[in-house]
Amino acid sequence: MSRPAPEDPGQVESREGLGESGGDLAAWRTRWQADQAIAIPSSPVGLKGRLTALLKRALNPLVKALWKRQSAFNISVIDHLEASARSSAELLRDLRQVRSDLLRDVQNNHRRISHLEAFKRDGFGDVMRHSDALYAVVDQKLDRYRSESRALWSRLGALLARVEDESSEGSVAALDEGWREQGYRLLEDRFRGTEEEIAERVATYLPHLPANGEVLDLGCGRGEALAVLAQEGLSPRGVDLSAEMVEACREQGMIAERGDLLQALAESAEGSLAGVISLHVIEHLRGDDVESLVRLAWRALQPGGALILETPNPLSIVVAARNFWRDPTHRRPIHPETLAFLLELVGFQPVERLDLRPFAESDRLPEFVLEDLPTDQRPLAQRLNEMRDSLDELLFGFQDYAIIGKKPASP
Repeated sequence: MSRPAPEDPGQVESREGLGESGGDLAAWRTRWQADQAIAIPSSPVGLKGRLTALLKRALNPLVKALWKRQSAFNISVIDHLEASARSSAELLRDLRQVRSDLLRDVQNNHRRISHLEAFKRDGFGDVMRHSDALYAVVDQKLDRYRSESRALWSRLGALLARVEDESSEGSVAALDEGWREQGYRLLEDRFRGTEEEIAERVATYLPHLPANGEVLDLGCGRGEALAVLAQEGLSPRGVDLSAEMVEACREQGMIAERGDLLQALAESAEGSLAGVISLHVIEHLRGDDVESLVRLAWRALQPGGALILETPNPLSIVVAARNFWRDPTHRRPIHPETLAFLLELVGFQPVERLDLRPFAESDRLPEFVLEDLPTDQRPLAQRLNEMRDSLDELLFGFQDYAIIGKKPASP
């Protein structure tokens, strides 16, 4: 069944306009303004004709009165319809004008937007081209400065290694020490982690420290731990062998001094410290020095104080056989059970171990996804996964661990 074709809005609009409606209303007005009466024959024939004529004469006044009233009402309605038609026509003209104005404004805005987009595109293009050129120049200069700096640094190290003049022994020793300190700082920046990462790891120890009091950081380095402890309302103090590290801490407004770690701990008053922390330091010490550190920390801590020692985890073969030896100043890894026993032997109770920094999943051994295998192969894959878990834990596991000992409160 075919559907009627849609009407053109313009045709509907013109057909409903004032012209046709106005013509119809004028015809109706003419019709209702005319007098209306019953036609009465002048010479009625027969009795029926005379009775009909008599009845029409009797009803004629009533019909005229009713017609007059109806005519007045209908003309009033026609007046109202004509006024509505005129209003509709005016409204239609106004709507057409508004539509025309809107279309004009839209077209003008479209032209403005196109102009602005072209301006923005061209302007950003110029800025980006200028920025790219500027960055290219800066990168070239930085590359040149880095190259020159590496060359001078290498040359300085070679010259220091060859100097044998005793008259310049003091100045050469100072230069050599600065050279080594700067080299170790660069090594730490590359392998130790960013300052933000270390600060996040330090925050792990906050629940194990008293809420207030002085905390001594042995080997404070760049001051990440000092900053975190100070933010928590503690009173941190750092000690480091590196003059450059101590200066970096002081520039940040932290309390730090250069000196021997064991001596600084020994000079602390007995029972004066709320905590002693040493992060990635004991692997640089001799075995008897580690024992001395633990015993001196026991003396310096107040009852309820905590000793926190963090070091690389030798239970991971990857750490013990590879990562540990990135730092040439490392002496030997320390087994966590040995370190925990040393704290218990001195008198710390309880002693807790925290495993830190698991290797990323992408670095670990892959495992079979049982759901992807046929049913008959899943038992074998499950056994291989179990073997994989044991081997993966032995190879990777955690990169670091910490031993935390509490000095028992006085009875």
